[in-house]
Amino acid sequence: MHIHIPDGEDSVITGAQMRAARALLGIDQKTLATMAGVSVPTIQRMEVSKGNVRGIVDSLTKVVDALNAAGIELIAEGAPSADGGRGVRLRMTQDPVTRNAAAAEVPSAD
Repeated sequence: MHIHIPDGEDSVITGAQMRAARALLGIDQKTLATMAGVSVPTIQRMEVSKGNVRGIVDSLTKVVDALNAAGIELIAEGAPSADGGRGVRLRMTQDPVTRNAAAAEVPSAD
């Protein structure tokens, strides 16, 4: 697995990382469920998790392995990306209210 976790932290993925990974791959929840060999409701429950995904370790491992096989590198907070390549990382220097307000001000591409 290509999960870069600083020492002392468990190997985890957040619901937001799962949604972002699907977006990068251009796949829906059903496709990810098929790739990982889990049910769509399992993916749905994982993706709505606030913070780290909780649940059955086997299911979580299957999802992480499927994302890894598809070329997704999961990066823990504060960890470097060892494999390089382009990517997007959420900066945690802004409070969520400020970040959400800034995102709402972005003009649409219409």
